[in-house]
Amino acid sequence: MIILRTVKNISSQNLVASILLFLTAILAAVIANSPLAPVYQDFLQHELHLRIGSFNLLSHDGHPLRMVEFINDCLMTVFFLAVGLEIKRELLVGELSTFRKAALPFVAACGGMLLPVIIYSLMVVSGTPETRGMAIPMATDIAFSLGALSLLGNRVPLSLKIFLTAFAVVDDIGGILVIAIFYSAEVSYGYLVVAAILYVFLYYMGRLGVTQKIFSLLFGIIIWYLFLQSGIHSTISGVILAFVIPARPRLDAGKYIKRIRDVISEFPVSKSDNIVLNNEQIAMLKLVERASDHVISPLQSLEDNLHGTVNFIILPLFAFANAGVMFSGGGSVVGDVSIAVAISLLLGKFVGIYLFTWIVIKSGLTVMPPGMNWKNLAGVALLGGIGFTVSLFIANLSFAGTFPELLNQAKFGVLAGTVLAGILGYVVLNAVLPKVQKSKTS
Repeated sequence: MIILRTVKNISSQNLVASILLFLTAILAAVIANSPLAPVYQDFLQHELHLRIGSFNLLSHDGHPLRMVEFINDCLMTVFFLAVGLEIKRELLVGELSTFRKAALPFVAACGGMLLPVIIYSLMVVSGTPETRGMAIPMATDIAFSLGALSLLGNRVPLSLKIFLTAFAVVDDIGGILVIAIFYSAEVSYGYLVVAAILYVFLYYMGRLGVTQKIFSLLFGIIIWYLFLQSGIHSTISGVILAFVIPARPRLDAGKYIKRIRDVISEFPVSKSDNIVLNNEQIAMLKLVERASDHVISPLQSLEDNLHGTVNFIILPLFAFANAGVMFSGGGSVVGDVSIAVAISLLLGKFVGIYLFTWIVIKSGLTVMPPGMNWKNLAGVALLGGIGFTVSLFIANLSFAGTFPELLNQAKFGVLAGTVLAGILGYVVLNAVLPKVQKSKTS
């Protein structure tokens, strides 16, 4: 079962990744308020150049990208590529592949996106710059929320893990759409036309059997640059690229098993104490290696390859660059935006996820999955308020450059809401879950 494999992989790695992300965020806040603050700011504002002759790949509108822009616009494109791969897999074979599977997490995610926006809008004055941040509390951070859930070990029913994973993926889709629609500058359609042609080219090359990941990634870099110049946020290029990565392997499992058996039957046996293989043996083992590569789809292979890079390099760098809340200078860290973001994440997410789930189940459109109940649903709904990565990302898009004080408030609101939601969600689940989970499938 695809979702079971995903949940096990996440449980084994995301707790460590979440701790690293949390510590990096704390480190950024400490440095931003220490004597090292000027060094920290100089690092973020440092200009980057990657020249081929007079052409600088890392430039926008003729200006070189600064370090913070490189992290947010370039490295985070890789993060959104990984998100896009996960979304595509879930739509094809996972918990969003059928209406019956997708109905409950989809409705829950809609509530978890709608209610925070409404609460935020009610808490700030209409028509002011503060309203630009209404999309900040929409997102649920999959890594952090599943990391918090994994602290409870095998007490957590599998259905609860699946529900959290599925509605967080739908949240990602919502966040991506918001970024694409509402955070785009004046669009240069010429760049987008060329990018669209390259996407079509990659799609048909995949259909023709060209499945090498490096091939897709090289064209992905070109498409990223075209998006960077187009006015559509460059991270969207990573999401779209994921949807043209082939999802079918070049070799199905049946043919793979037959090929392996043929190789084994013909494999030249040497003396048992001979530790050096001959050329014929090496050649046959390479056939097995190539066959193994071909039986894993490019989509799954690339998703697996990116997991460590994203969780242990890109996201910590993003946290270090964007979580540096300044508690002195530049205005108060507590204001309308910070309060609205924190309450929207904590209360809006909880009410939205829980209420919409209650409505769709009580209406008879779907049923409560086995192992889930209203008590543990409350805990998971609270964990939905962990909005760290994408919330900080949208905060930067909303306020960076033009409203630095509001950006500082938004960062503080995201951190405060995330921490409170994580603690309360853990406390509730720890109280309501059985001390020992009896279900062997969990």
